[in-house]
Amino acid sequence: MSPIAVALLGFVAMLLLIGIRMPVGLAMLLTGSAGYVYFTSWNTFLSYMNSTPYHLFSSYTLSVIPLFILMGAIAERSGLSTKLFRSAASLVGHARGGMAMALIGACTAFGAICGSSVATTATFARATLPEFERYRYSKSFATGTIAVGGTLGILIPPSIILVVYAITTEQNIAKLFKAALIPGLLAAAFYCVVIAIIARRTPEAAPIHQKASHQEQVSTLLSIWPVLLVAFVVVGGIYGGVFTPTEGASVGVIAMLLIALTQRGFGWAELKESIIQTAETSAMIFAIILGSEVFDAFLALSQLPSQSAEFVTGLGLPAFGVMTALLLFYILLGAVMDELAMILLTLPVFFPIVAGLDFGLPPEETAIWVGILVLIVVGIGLTCPPIGLNVFVVSSIARGVPITSIYRGVLPFVAADIVRLLLVMIFPVLALWLVRVLP
Repeated sequence: MSPIAVALLGFVAMLLLIGIRMPVGLAMLLTGSAGYVYFTSWNTFLSYMNSTPYHLFSSYTLSVIPLFILMGAIAERSGLSTKLFRSAASLVGHARGGMAMALIGACTAFGAICGSSVATTATFARATLPEFERYRYSKSFATGTIAVGGTLGILIPPSIILVVYAITTEQNIAKLFKAALIPGLLAAAFYCVVIAIIARRTPEAAPIHQKASHQEQVSTLLSIWPVLLVAFVVVGGIYGGVFTPTEGASVGVIAMLLIALTQRGFGWAELKESIIQTAETSAMIFAIILGSEVFDAFLALSQLPSQSAEFVTGLGLPAFGVMTALLLFYILLGAVMDELAMILLTLPVFFPIVAGLDFGLPPEETAIWVGILVLIVVGIGLTCPPIGLNVFVVSSIARGVPITSIYRGVLPFVAADIVRLLLVMIFPVLALWLVRVLP
């Protein structure tokens, strides 16, 4: 059997293992290990495994992942996410569709302190579903908005997906964070436009309610200034070069913990839950990273990435045509697969292809721009049928809402995401302007 055929067989075997509910990291590890042994020997594989996990996980850069997860977990347990939503709702909630816009605004602010889409979705599903029900919002519209709002957890820097992309492709994390800001804010703006259109076309989906008093607006704004300050210090410090992403995450954790301790209802039990949640999520991510590392080594031995790059570049297709095909494949794959595993699985094959194409950009800017495009399609995959991880998270909390209704609610937002993807692909400056302007 040829090496390429073995690599393709490995892909199929891994997807079958994932299909029978084996953890993604374990499926990648087992398939990659079998392929590595096939191309080398047991002794060579054991020697590889003797050193690879240590060198992989002793990387200083990886420490940023649990730190950002912990910062978001503390913010969730301390009730700051609920306060963000109530503050935004007091300002715009009285307008038609205002409660949904308030959710998008709160998710945008929360995304600056939590790099996880699933965590953002679960947090705001619990916090906002009772409010949407109280104000008689359409269940499909409300749950769909929550599902897409959760994607802002990875679209607004800091983003765990971008950290993993940076490590995998050996890019600068701070520059990727800068590149993600404008596309992330565009996402929030486009979502609000979609909400306004839906609320105007179907008024019963988003009823108007009484405007909050000036005193209530001031009171809720004062309750969230600490979390906004933390977001400004962390993101602003990274953008301004005051500290590295890891240092920024460390500062954010300490600041968020100090703020949380001043909130009612946050004590040792909540701190313990935050630490356990961080450990569980980080362990899951690190298991996928290890499985991906072994699987990537197996692919390298098969020479599938290099031969795929040579084949595609040899076809003489337009660079943007190849990019469009890859992004479409990402959207399809993201609809049926975990986003982190999808990136770690495909980058070893796709990145050499993209790196060999000419988009009229320097190599570093090409890598950063591609990272943002991948981030956008990951966000689309989080809400697209037939899976859409965020949709399943919302469905598990909104038990009375059929999952088909949630899918129906997210479709208009997915259309907006596709428009945004096309804009960033056609105009790379949307992702690269801040990288070029900020040192």
